[in-house]
Amino acid sequence: MKKKKRQKLSLSDRLILNSGYILLGIFLLAIIVPLIYVIVASFMDPVVLSSEGITFDFSKWSLEGYKRVLKDDMLLRGFLNSVFYSISYAVISVAVTLMAAYPLSKEEFVGRKFVNTLYVITMFLGGGLIPTYLLIDKLNLLNTVWAILLPGAINVWNIMLAKTYFKTLPRELREASAIDGASEIKHFFKIVLPVSKPIIAVLMLYQFVGQWNSYFDAMIYIDDANLQPLQLVIRSILIQNAPSTGMIADIQSMAEMSKISELLKYSTIVVSSLPLLVMYPFFQKYFDKGIMVGSIKG
Repeated sequence: MKKKKRQKLSLSDRLILNSGYILLGIFLLAIIVPLIYVIVASFMDPVVLSSEGITFDFSKWSLEGYKRVLKDDMLLRGFLNSVFYSISYAVISVAVTLMAAYPLSKEEFVGRKFVNTLYVITMFLGGGLIPTYLLIDKLNLLNTVWAILLPGAINVWNIMLAKTYFKTLPRELREASAIDGASEIKHFFKIVLPVSKPIIAVLMLYQFVGQWNSYFDAMIYIDDANLQPLQLVIRSILIQNAPSTGMIADIQSMAEMSKISELLKYSTIVVSSLPLLVMYPFFQKYFDKGIMVGSIKG
């Protein structure tokens, strides 16, 4: 069957198909090569790395970078903060998104088009950084976890995606629950949410990854080092070239400080990426279905 299908393809079709394979191969290499480089570099001595480059000679590898990362209180605290921020932000954001999207998916909802227009306007027009900062300040949210969790909890694009998904659900579900005497709220929590696992998984993954990689809001609103997420700690290592005091307490020279900083760069990148690498396989079965179903019907 496969041979027959290939024979039916014209020369132009085969050319386009092979070009697509080549482009996908290039994209794959563009992702895999840097990933392998970072992983291998995280195990290497920075002096060997700078003088000889990447090597697969295990005798020149070391776990010193990971030992320092795991022993550092600031990195551990930042990691735990990021886990808390990402999970809490994802839960709050998805809960708000689903409750906002469900009424918009109902044709009988009075004012649906007006509310939908208001949501869309916010995608193109925003208050800006200074008004937002002043608002956070007036609400007494500065230097609190709520400054990270609340301002960006509503994502209009996610609302539209969830609304489209809800539109694909059969009307018979609501009719059946109405016959059983279920209210709209009970129908939403008992019927709609259980059958919406694909879109919920997609939204959770989107929001978790977005918050995990975010550092700007924390940099603006959080001054307390105990509340800073992992990304701010990594930023100080990668950009400011400044490892924390606990890591260099036994280091006297600037050359050694630079060496330790180089050593920590790659190991912190690997450690910070582990939660995302662990999450994707579990969400994959929902991801394809949720993103496709939520984008078919407008």
